[in-house]
This record gives sequence, structure tokens and C-alpha cells, in this order.
Amino acid sequence: MRARVLLAAVLVCGLVASACAVAFVGAPPGVDVRSSVPGESASSERAEPSTSAEATPGDVSSAQALACPVAARSDDSHRNVSEARIVELYPNPTTPENVGEFFVLETPPETSLENWTVTDGHTTASFPNETVSGAVAVTINPNETASLTDEPTLELEGHLRLATDGDRLEIRNGSDRIDAVSYEDAPVAEQWYRTERANESGDQSNPSASARSSGDATGRWWPRGATCLPSTRVAAENATTFVLPDSPEIPLETIRNAEENLSLAGYTFTSEAVASELVAASERGVEVDVLLESGPVGGASSATEAPLSTLEDGGVDVRMTGGENARYRYHHPKYAIADDTVLIMTENWKPSGVGGESSRGWGISLENTALATDLETVFDADFSGPDTESGTAYLEDASFSDPAGQVQTPTEFPSNHPPESVDVESAELLLAPDNAEPRLRELLASAEDEILVKQASLGGPDVSLVEETVDAARRGVEVRILLDSSWYVEEENARVKSVLEETAAAEDLPLEVALVEPKNRFEKIHAKGVVIDGETTVVGSINWNDNSLRNNREVVLAIHGEEPAAYYEGVFDADWNGGTWSLPVGLAAVVALALLGAAALGRRYISFGDSRRPTIDGVGRDRLEYDEDASPVEPPPLEDDSLDPDTTETAHSIARDVERRRSDE
Repeated sequence: MRARVLLAAVLVCGLVASACAVAFVGAPPGVDVRSSVPGESASSERAEPSTSAEATPGDVSSAQALACPVAARSDDSHRNVSEARIVELYPNPTTPENVGEFFVLETPPETSLENWTVTDGHTTASFPNETVSGAVAVTINPNETASLTDEPTLELEGHLRLATDGDRLEIRNGSDRIDAVSYEDAPVAEQWYRTERANESGDQSNPSASARSSGDATGRWWPRGATCLPSTRVAAENATTFVLPDSPEIPLETIRNAEENLSLAGYTFTSEAVASELVAASERGVEVDVLLESGPVGGASSATEAPLSTLEDGGVDVRMTGGENARYRYHHPKYAIADDTVLIMTENWKPSGVGGESSRGWGISLENTALATDLETVFDADFSGPDTESGTAYLEDASFSDPAGQVQTPTEFPSNHPPESVDVESAELLLAPDNAEPRLRELLASAEDEILVKQASLGGPDVSLVEETVDAARRGVEVRILLDSSWYVEEENARVKSVLEETAAAEDLPLEVALVEPKNRFEKIHAKGVVIDGETTVVGSINWNDNSLRNNREVVLAIHGEEPAAYYEGVFDADWNGGTWSLPVGLAAVVALALLGAAALGRRYISFGDSRRPTIDGVGRDRLEYDEDASPVEPPPLEDDSLDPDTTETAHSIARDVERRRSDE
């Protein structure tokens, strides 16, 4: 809002054109990846994976497309190969001096290794004179390697080390070349997986990894222990759609209704109400497991300590994931599995999220055995990973990012959009970084009529999903994008909005972008939702930026059916029409007239020489869209939610300005 009014005041001045332009731009406006496949039990609820015929050629071919480098394969797949080849490398484990490093050799049945050698061009080691079948982990430290892989180990004769700064390995049988691979710098705790072999000209089909010699195999790095799962699609009949802050009772009811098993995954967790319900579930005999991010952006809030202690004291099994050598940049999903019920949300487990005290968020709950089984597989893999620690251990060493005792008055908002029971055709479980990006691109590429996007912020116009959405507009698809207007994302959102609107104007595209005005219905947009053609709805934790799509653990549902789409479209329209600001392309005259009235209000927001931050939309300066309990002179934890470096720096710059102003009072 402040950016809009500042723009109005400057434009009305009209005497210094260059100042107008500057004001507009600068004003604050442990699981093996090969076997980590969700259960494919023969269930009547499971639907066949969908394939979009409208996918962009060369980008995505089917719903089973993976963003991760190694397709899921059975334990017997190694035994069906026709030629020997290197399929995995692990040059940089977390062991001292990389002891136990290895590469995995895949061989046909009964392959004799007599006269076989491997060389990096400087050192040559010999294979033992043995006969092998399938896959073996080749190493000079078999005892240490055995703790790093499930493959049988094979000890080399010689002293060949895998360089962490990149290398080329070649296997020979006498003078005949068997296979060769090249790799670049090896990230700590990441394994290299073979993807494609270069063609005879040496061109690479996978640009993410380069081969140093023509014909070498190419590959890609992937965190050890991270899952590599295809998307799964299940048939479904009905679901409960809801939004926040309107229906905070739905998450609590989901927990209360659990009878046997309850798994909860989250990013931040500060809700005492949720903690109490989890403990109550445990006390009535439900097996309760909780998995949370150990180091959210900005650090863990002091408000985290009390509810975590409540869980620990109440016998709930809590694990924290993250830290050095974590599998994912951030563990950012927001979901729960209560027996056969799956709850997927865009909101964190905190008063401002599921508590209904701040954010506009989307959520959906549906009972489906197959879907619950698939998501439980994901939870179990993440919960048991090597980068997790118990809640007790975490609390013993944790330091919190803001002072305890800072309490904010809870805010209540009207329930304009009650939950609805809706008919559903099917639901797809999408995961980042495993498969979500290619599948979401495919869904956007299939749009024919309309795309509605609601996000806290966008990572920029070059994010793949934004590009796909703009391409849809080029096909004539009506596109509306609704973004948050909170002070810490306003400037970046205004910049992206301007770029997209310029593109729309230059190409005459049916694309609109707006920043929301909550108008006492909620405080900020935290939803991460999409509605496509009134038939498909995407709900979950993914933000539209590269970090969220490619580095974080994220969980999303793509729900197919007209009724859920109609529900979220209704909320979208209400938020769009109930308070947004946008400068429609080509309506400069109308805008100029409107600015005359806005100028009269400008003094409320612009106070030269006054160090006080003004009230914004009825929110005092001590609650400037910060997460609850955050320091008033520190930027809010950006929920990873952006983790776009420019947005993060913008927030911290504004926070520093706030602190300087406060010191002058």
C-alpha cells in the first residue's frame, strides 16, 4: 500500500519525471534413493498416472517425469543390464578424509573382472580377479564403504582416490575401454548418478553435468539419502476444502480424529494449541511422530521452545531435520497424516498460520488409503534420515533468534469462506525436489482457458513456472497473478509485477498482476495455490522460486475436479476484487485521475523528518507483518518462503532502516 501511495504522490507532482521513475522502482512496495518409491499396492483407489498431451515439447513427457537424476528401480534391475558401466559416484562423504569413498559398477551376470583396471589418468588400480553380477561398490576401504551403501563392496588393488574437485575415471579390460565418466566438483554428502551418455560428437543431453572427454557418461549430483520419487495419482471421491484464517478448526479436528497413527510434518512450529492436541492424541494411544525444520530462515523463534517442550514432555516422538550436510535446503512442507486422512496446507503450524490469526492460506483434507500410504512413505524417509536429531537433543543445544516474552495480541478475522465438502475426481502427490517442477510445468502447459496464481511472492520472471504461465498467456489463456503486499516483499513483488505487465503490454497478452489489500479479512497472503481451467487446483508448500522447487523438501497436492477448483476460485476472486492494486496497461489517463484523490491521503503515509513508521492497514508498527514473537527490528523469517537472495536482502535492509529510526526516537 505504501508503494502505491508513494507512487501516487510523486506522479501527482508531475514536475520531475526522473524522480517519478526512481520513486516507482525504488519505493518499498539414510534412505536409498533407488528404492524410495511410494507403495504401489494394488488398491482400487489408485488411478493410472496421467499424461498431458499438451506438455511443451522437449520439456516434460509425462506425469512420471523426475527432476531428480535417478529413476526408481527395483533391487533386481542391476542384474538385467547388458554392459558394464559406472552408475554412481560418492567422492565426498562426510567421513574424515573421505574414507570409504566409492563408485558403483553395474555389470551383466557372471562378469569376469580379470585384467580389469580403473584409472584417473594419473593413478591406475586393478580389480580383483573375481566374477561379479549386478552392482558392486568399488573402493579401497571396504569396511568403511559398507556403512555408506547397501551394495556389496569390492576392494581395488592399488591406491586410487576420487578427487573432490572433479575427475575422469576410465575402466579398461586390458587395452579395451569398457566405460568412462567425468564429473565436476563433488558437493559434500552428495552422490553422482549417471543420467545420459554423450553422443559421438561429444554433445551432452544433460546440460547440468559436463563430460571432459567425448563419449564420457554424464550425471548429476543428488544429496545422499534424499528421495527420488515419481509423482503418484490416486482416484478420490470427496474432500474438504478450506482456507485460513477462516477455518482454523480443520487442522485441529484432523488431529483429534486420529485413532491409530498420526504423522505431522512442518517448517516452523509455535502453536501451543496444536501441541496440546498432539499430546492428547498420544495419551489416548495414537502413535504420534513430528518432523520439523531445525534452522528456519532467520533462526528458530523463541516461541518454538515451549510447544516443543510440551511435545517432548507428552511423549511425542519429535525429530528435527537440517543442519550441516542436510539433504534439503529447508524442510518446508505443511501436512499431517491421521490414519487414512491426509491434510495438506500452505500454512505453518503456528498461530499466524493454522491458528487463523494472520495469513491467507489454502488447505485440503481427504480420506484416501493409497494417498496416505504414499505420503507416509515420504514422511518415514525424511523422519529416519541421517540429518535428523531428537527433539530432546535439539532443545539442549538450540539457540533462539528473538527475545522471549514479546507477546502479541491475537487477531480475529471473519469467516467469509467456510469449509466445503466437495467431489473430487483424483489427486496427485507431488514432491520437491523430486518431481514437482516438471509436473507443475506440465499442468500449466496444458491450460486452455484460465490460470489463477496466488503466492506470497515470485522468485522472478525467469522462474520456470512463471515462464510457463507467461507462455500460457501467449496461447491466449487468461492469467491472473495475486501477490502479497506486506512491506518486506512489496518492493520485490512490485518489481516483478512491473516486468510482467511490461511483457503483457508489449505482446498484448491477457495477463494481469495485482498486489492484494487484505482490508481486515486477513493480514497477508501466505497461500501457494494455482487453479487451472476451473478443473485442477494445486495446494501445498511450494513457493514459485528456484530454491523451493529444486532444493527444499516440499509437498503439494494437485486436485482434479470442478468443485474444489470452484471453491478456491471463489476465494481467489473475493481476494482479488475485495482489495488489490494494479495499474492496468494503457489506462494512464484513468490512473492520473485516481492519483488526484490519492494525493490527499498521502500525508498519512509520507512524513518527511518524522522517524516513526506509519500505521499500515490498521496494523501498528510493532506488528508490521512480522511473524508473531519476532523482534520488531528484525525482518520476519521469510519462511524460506522466498529465499530469493534479493528478497531476503530487501527485508534485512528495511529492518536495518527500522532499527536506525528507532534509535533516533
